[in-house]
Amino acid sequence: MTNLTPVSEAELQAAIVDLAHLLRWRVAHFRPAQNGRGDWRTAVSADGAGFPDLVLARNGVVIFAELKSEKGRISPTQEAWLAALPHSLVWRPADWFSGAVEAALR
Repeated sequence: MTNLTPVSEAELQAAIVDLAHLLRWRVAHFRPAQNGRGDWRTAVSADGAGFPDLVLARNGVVIFAELKSEKGRISPTQEAWLAALPHSLVWRPADWFSGAVEAALR
């Protein structure tokens, strides 16, 4: 991934998952699926809406990461989850290029 063009959230996620696996983190991501009406939904219940994009775990450490494009906004439900979870981070492409993501995973 280079910093020549805007980086999508999906590209950022793929790079983070690859790095996390190289560094021996377990990674969970819950993908949306298309329902019978053609709508894309992630199956969650109770307070699941807005749950962070990635859960990374290694050696008793857990990181909850919300991923955003450079201009992406955090929704109120995402803000609530980030406030409720320990070790929760918001990562954007700038964090990847600055080395902040790698530093957090080392």
